[in-house]
Amino acid sequence: MKSKHTAFFFASFLILTTLCTSVYAQSQDSITFTTTVWKTNTLKRGISWKQANITGLFDSRQEINIIEINLKKHGKALRLAALSHGLEKTSVLAKSHNAIVAINGGFFNMKDGGAVDFIKVDRQIVNTTANHSSRANAYLAFDSKNVLISSDSTQVSSFPNILLSGPFLLKNGQEAILSKNAFNDNRHPRTAIAIKGNNLILFTVDGRNANSQGLSLTELAKIFRWYGCQDAMNLDGGGSTTMYIKGQTEQGVVNYPSDNKQFDHLGERAVANIIYLLN
Repeated sequence: MKSKHTAFFFASFLILTTLCTSVYAQSQDSITFTTTVWKTNTLKRGISWKQANITGLFDSRQEINIIEINLKKHGKALRLAALSHGLEKTSVLAKSHNAIVAINGGFFNMKDGGAVDFIKVDRQIVNTTANHSSRANAYLAFDSKNVLISSDSTQVSSFPNILLSGPFLLKNGQEAILSKNAFNDNRHPRTAIAIKGNNLILFTVDGRNANSQGLSLTELAKIFRWYGCQDAMNLDGGGSTTMYIKGQTEQGVVNYPSDNKQFDHLGERAVANIIYLLN
């Protein structure tokens, strides 16, 4: 009997220790992120750009760029640009559409171009979903008055601009339950978008380099929660991850795209669509 009690208490101790360690680690990561001193630039009244290289976050180093857009001032300028076929770099698409800021959008056919998930621009369907994927479970939808990030296709169906991507990361401030798989769990460069009160958040984190290792989607969701966002969704990441800001050097590319395997601003991958703000 004594040995059974000993085994029970030892197992309970291990479980408690593991839980306490996990909570402590999350607390430390939260403190690391929320106390980060950001390099901040005002691009235009109501549009700010924040950049930081953070060490010690999730026991890693991360290069993060955030653009925060006041939707009350600039919501009417939000746009999608999409190619039904073919591919082009985010910076080139952004410049051709007179964007002040832009990020790459949803997943695409790397051989033929065009989105692999549903996308509608100015009421015109550019691409339909090629193959349904559990990964693509979130919609960015907007018109001149409203911007939504939603998992409900019925809720967004009437909007003139819709981009399907994912996975969904945050809903009403709560982290989504993510499947256990390599795409979600491994660290990669990531592009994502979120809503924080009246602000739209455009987000990139670089990866595949010692200067920035990238994030899992669980880590990304935690960052959005710590940042005070209500809803958030993942977009196409990896070598596609690109953030453009008009007037910046290096063709306006401010992050470190990884497609050339160098930590510079020259490794852009051609993509099929972007999310941008009209200048």
